[in-house]
Amino acid sequence: MTKRIKLRTLLVGGLITLFFVILMGKTFWVQVVKADFWTEKARNTWSTSETLVPVRGTISDRDGNVLAMDTAAYTVAVNPKIIHELGIEDFVVSKLHLILGKPESELREIVTAKKDDGTYYTQREVRREGWKIDKSVRDRIVNFRDELEKQTKKKDVGIYLIEQQKRYYPKHELAAHTIGYVDRDGKAITGLEAYLDDELKGVEGKINYKRDGNGIILENEKVEFKPSRDGKNVKLTIDADIQHYVQEAIQEAYDKYQPKSITAIAADPDTMEILGMANLPTYNPNEYGKSPQANFYNHAIKSEYEPGSTFKIVTLAAAVEEGVFNPNEEYESGRIKVGNQTLRDVKREGWGTISFLEGLKRSSNVAFVKLGYERLKTDKMIQYIKDFGFGQKTGIELPGEIPGKMNINPNRPVEVATATFGQGPVTVTPIQQIAAVAAVANGGKLMQPHIIKEIEDPVTNKTEVVKPKVVRQVISEKTSKQVGEYLEQVVSDQKIGTGKNAYIPGYRVAGKTGTAQKVIAGKKGYSDEKYVVSFIGYAPVDNPKIIVYVVVDEPNDKYAGGGSVAAPVFKKIVQQSLRQMNVMPDLPVDPETKKSSKQKELTVAVPDLSGLGLSQAKSKLKSSTLVAEVVGSGTAVKQQIPKAGTETSPNQKVYLITEDRDKLPIPNMRGLPLRDALEICSLLNIRTVTEGQGYVTNQIAAMKDGERVLKLILTPPGPLEQTDESGDGGSDQGADKAANSAADNAEDQEDRQE
Repeated sequence: MTKRIKLRTLLVGGLITLFFVILMGKTFWVQVVKADFWTEKARNTWSTSETLVPVRGTISDRDGNVLAMDTAAYTVAVNPKIIHELGIEDFVVSKLHLILGKPESELREIVTAKKDDGTYYTQREVRREGWKIDKSVRDRIVNFRDELEKQTKKKDVGIYLIEQQKRYYPKHELAAHTIGYVDRDGKAITGLEAYLDDELKGVEGKINYKRDGNGIILENEKVEFKPSRDGKNVKLTIDADIQHYVQEAIQEAYDKYQPKSITAIAADPDTMEILGMANLPTYNPNEYGKSPQANFYNHAIKSEYEPGSTFKIVTLAAAVEEGVFNPNEEYESGRIKVGNQTLRDVKREGWGTISFLEGLKRSSNVAFVKLGYERLKTDKMIQYIKDFGFGQKTGIELPGEIPGKMNINPNRPVEVATATFGQGPVTVTPIQQIAAVAAVANGGKLMQPHIIKEIEDPVTNKTEVVKPKVVRQVISEKTSKQVGEYLEQVVSDQKIGTGKNAYIPGYRVAGKTGTAQKVIAGKKGYSDEKYVVSFIGYAPVDNPKIIVYVVVDEPNDKYAGGGSVAAPVFKKIVQQSLRQMNVMPDLPVDPETKKSSKQKELTVAVPDLSGLGLSQAKSKLKSSTLVAEVVGSGTAVKQQIPKAGTETSPNQKVYLITEDRDKLPIPNMRGLPLRDALEICSLLNIRTVTEGQGYVTNQIAAMKDGERVLKLILTPPGPLEQTDESGDGGSDQGADKAANSAADNAEDQEDRQE
């Protein structure tokens, strides 16, 4: 027995000793031999790395109004395990369906999702409808969650909101094609967002630190920190007000004529800074998923057209520069023989023997074949077309610009001849066309169009300013002035000028209509029913401040031309923009009355809108050539400024007050006379400080001692406003009285190309 006990004791002791030896050996192996390996493993377990997301830079207009910015967003997530334990699956599915609009069947799959082992997931995101939602939707989710917590008496009901960021466009459709958009994945897709993505997106940062099993950061451990670098802020040349005028004007024409597309560009001809650029159809970048793909197409830089008669400006400028244009010289209109082909004016029998200046006013093809083909000759004509920038990209800072085509075969005389009046082998983009005519307006300098004014780095506080760039001198300053005076007569001659519908009393306007037949796809020859109609012009002629090009592709009226469709759009944009730029109309003043001789023509009486619904009030103002500006979120007019019966200028804003004053925001009052601005401030109970006199050109809001204070900066009025009237030279009485639609159609035929 004693022997057995000793043997067992020896066996157990041996096993314990062996186990101890193995343990010590293993410990030695781990802590000494493989120390580096296991230390690195431990560090990886303790280490935590987080990405620091930078703020994407803002995009703003020239005055600092934000057009694109980062904003808070929220992603909805659910905990299927908790929801199942509480037995609220049906309630959650039904309510999230109502809030997010996601199909119930898809929501049920997410809310009841299980792992492969049959256990429920603890978190699942609700994509895509619940991904990066706005605050308003987030608030509805929070209210629902609070309601569930009260009913179940639980603090966690399995509904979560993950805070994130997304791109937001506060002006919605304004300049959408120019700005582009960033999708929910954070990828820049189109426009400046894509073109300037490297500058806007910034650089991600990172933080590395070590923590224990409870998530507490370990003391005395090194923290590696690389800060994120926020993206650069971009200021555009765009003026938000002028951009609005452009979009409003083309929308009106789009609704009336239902074209395939309509494009308008407004620019400063001296610098070729783009002040406004828009296309229709368009889209809202906040809701890019709701628009068809065609709505994203930027026709201003990606579409090419045979320009029609607007191209005659190039031929005219070249002819004047080379000394072969005599406005009083006469020629026989109607037809001209080129090689074995006969080219005709749209009025096939012509107007008889007329001067070249009359040929310009009537948009005679024959006149320009004589000037370009017969007198300039092929080589010079082609060289001038190239010098004006056609057949090559302009270099504007937008993705996807195309160069257009300049495929004139110098050995085919008819191609040179038809190019002189804008049909045939030359196709242009809208941005090329406006850059070329801007050279005629600004003294002969072809400028590179640009849309970026400056780029600011918020980290270094350094600002890179984009300066205007001269490409080349195309014509002389003297030629530029002469051509402007000739083009002015195309607009001012209310009897035969094809551009008369662009006439604005008080302003000297130069311009040219265009109506080009479209090539039949897959065939040789032109359609008799499909046209591209356009108008391009600038004002004031003696000191151009704005140039505008409007092109309408296939209006639904086959008899419509550039004079009846595009010229009124141009007129509305230019008239409103010049007033916004504080360029006042220059009208003759009667020395006895001290008032403009056309004062009555230039003012309209504001109608009484009290108690009307917004749609009815807007319609009434539109019929009076006035612009509605809604203040508040009500549905009916409680008050209006100016008051009913006030004589004011056409296209003047009338403020429709729809709420009590304590709920009203401060509206944009630029362009208002001081008396109207003060009346609005009085209504809103805002203390006002003024600087200068005349019309409001800027406003600055601030808080002082808990009180709203608004500083109004005013600029002295022009000659018309010195009469203490508020007319702005807005109505085209001559053109309005000129004709009915039949006459307009007949005149537009003079601008049709064959």
